[in-house]
Amino acid sequence: MRAIAAALLLVLTACAPVQQAVDTTARQGAKGVVTETLATRFPQVPKELITPFTDCIIDNSSALEIRDFAKAAVLGVDDQTVATVRAVLARPETVQCLQTTALRSGII
Repeated sequence: MRAIAAALLLVLTACAPVQQAVDTTARQGAKGVVTETLATRFPQVPKELITPFTDCIIDNSSALEIRDFAKAAVLGVDDQTVATVRAVLARPETVQCLQTTALRSGII
């Protein structure tokens, strides 16, 4: 029984780097989608803040939202993508991140 437990622990430990690689890849794809969505569907965002705002959105998105963004990287941005970005933008943590980023940039 201990051998099975040890083997299971070894397998689970080996999965962590793979999961991290998958997460990193999904986040990279998601960033492209969020950047495109901000640039094309949110014209009020200053161009120089699109990349830092994208980071705030990605950092405050759930795993399911990241998955939806990554899916949109393949299928294209649609109304659901815009709604998801809007929902993440409305979160207090995202608003705080956006304010901090905008203040650091000197725009406001």
